Amino acid sequence: MLTLTEKLLFPTIVLLSMALGYRNFRLVFEIVRRGQPDLALDALPQRMWRALEVFLSQRTVLRARPGTSLLHAFVAWGFTYYFLVNFGDVLEGFIPHFRFLGEGLLGGLYRLGADLLSVAVLVGVVYFLIRRFGTRAPQLTIAENVQLHPKASGGMRQDSLIVGVFILLHVGFRFIGASATIAAHGADAWQPFGSLAARLWGGLPPAGLVALEHAAWWLALGLILLFMPYFPNSKHLHLIIAPINYLTRPRRAALGALAPMDFDDPEMEEFGAQRLEQLGQTQLLDAFACIMCNRCQDVCPAYTTGKELSPAALEVNKRYMLKSDMAALASGAASAQLVGNAISESALWACTTCGACVEICPVGNEPMFDIVGLRRYQVLTAGEFPGQLQNAFNGMERQGNPWQMSEDRMGWTEGLDVPSVEENPGFEYLYWVGCAASFDPRAKEVARAFVKILNSAGVNYAVLGDQESCTGDTARRAGHEYLFFEMAAANIETLNGVGARRIVATCPHCLHSLGAEYSQFGADFEVIHHTTLINQLIDAGKLKLNGAGGDAQKVTFHDPCYLGRHNGVFADPRDVLAAGKVELLEMARMRNNSFCCGAGGGQMWKEEEPGQTGVSISRFEEAEGTGADTLAVGCPFCLVMLNDASRAAGESLHVRDVAEIVADSIT
Repeated sequence: MLTLTEKLLFPTIVLLSMALGYRNFRLVFEIVRRGQPDLALDALPQRMWRALEVFLSQRTVLRARPGTSLLHAFVAWGFTYYFLVNFGDVLEGFIPHFRFLGEGLLGGLYRLGADLLSVAVLVGVVYFLIRRFGTRAPQLTIAENVQLHPKASGGMRQDSLIVGVFILLHVGFRFIGASATIAAHGADAWQPFGSLAARLWGGLPPAGLVALEHAAWWLALGLILLFMPYFPNSKHLHLIIAPINYLTRPRRAALGALAPMDFDDPEMEEFGAQRLEQLGQTQLLDAFACIMCNRCQDVCPAYTTGKELSPAALEVNKRYMLKSDMAALASGAASAQLVGNAISESALWACTTCGACVEICPVGNEPMFDIVGLRRYQVLTAGEFPGQLQNAFNGMERQGNPWQMSEDRMGWTEGLDVPSVEENPGFEYLYWVGCAASFDPRAKEVARAFVKILNSAGVNYAVLGDQESCTGDTARRAGHEYLFFEMAAANIETLNGVGARRIVATCPHCLHSLGAEYSQFGADFEVIHHTTLINQLIDAGKLKLNGAGGDAQKVTFHDPCYLGRHNGVFADPRDVLAAGKVELLEMARMRNNSFCCGAGGGQMWKEEEPGQTGVSISRFEEAEGTGADTLAVGCPFCLVMLNDASRAAGESLHVRDVAEIVADSIT
């Protein structure tokens, strides 16, 4: 197809494009390499399969915004297929009378795929351009009170326009070229849309069709060569970085299990992350992977209640901080501080560490981990954090609990038969009571209800009593990693000393720390939630319920973030409620899409950051909308927050732990 001159010119342009593109790709590589090493490549075959499966299935994209996501999936599938199409077109251009994959069934299926996906891509890209520049979809905007890089607002629109027009023209010209070929050689049943478009060229002479084929070939492939140097600077880079994200990110025992810090490292002068290069390499990859779809802010409890935090803005700001001078950063220059540039101080402390942003991101970004890293710097190095958190830190350090209470941890057991580990050293389950159930009046009632269940089922259990201390969850989420490390080490020693191997907790935060994070320090315990044990007891026939459910007839269940999204426990509390034969009315946001109560990430111990409404109020109003008479929870933090919201609403709903509902239903 190509003339000799064209065959000599094309490789020259390819080499020039690759040289310019290589430079910019190299800058991205060097910048990511400056981050703290955390890229994991263990079990590489399984990782490669997961990355490929996520990319080809587009399942992480399709789980939200179904219509828009389906169009995006077709664009992704089509653009991926075009790697093959472009390869075939190059061969057909250089080899006379060559038909890629032949005229048989294989070649026909190949041409059918190219025809259908070309149209799907064109339709999808037109939709996305109209959505961003025509209708200006509100999902693509970021609230004015959120800090945004000075170049980000205009830059995102410009980048989206360049990428969208590139795909539109690249695929469009290739489709035109295919239709010109059909017009010159006759209809092709394998290319229905191309054959339809070929009618447009019915009046052109053979020479005109040849010229059109050549022009379309050069424009379609030439646009790739023109775009290649810009590609590493564009949002389109997510096409490559997203699979790498899924390939290399660390494996965690649970969604939100944080990585420990090495406090014995003599070269560590600062703790936590202050600048971009102090983030992990996976966190720098996140900035390049971000597609700027804003799905993370759609589910962020802080953003949706009007706070300054947008996890999307954090990733976008990181990206534009990196783009501001990639060459200097790649060469080792220090970047600007993240707090004040990528995220405001108020936004930093608004995060509840609920993990919703991590769960929803279609390209595997994890902004929650950035925020904890920044908090670690603020607490451990800068000493700048909300003063109210200092009270919680002092309480954990001095009294072993953030309530700063010095009273007996066994006070809640008054009038009950609750064996301690000294009284029952041969226990099967250690009931980890937690600070809330030891000191908060409302949570004490949950502990008493759970003990009633254990005793009724004949479970062999014991409690630590005054040997128990806070797991340090609040300290870790709020950035005080050293305090968490000390508390974890002390608790592990205590648990090993009493021979604990199976632990049950009524607090998901304790469940998460003990089960998903203490293993980082050598612990080896099986830790389950109380709803899981209750469900097992019901299944085993050791617990008989009369079905009355106490005063709970219509119940809606609130999934605690650290029980559900972080640790994957969704069915057990629902199965337990079903066994009590109550009517379960689900909220719109449930299971892994549940909305936070507002207490996580240290929020329980500080004033909520300014916003339009409270996180707990927003969640309580959603529960009210179900028509239930009881809001069931499985976490003492959720119990406190939603009880407060209930009182503010005139106690329109009873807020009760699942254990309380079950205890009232015991035969």
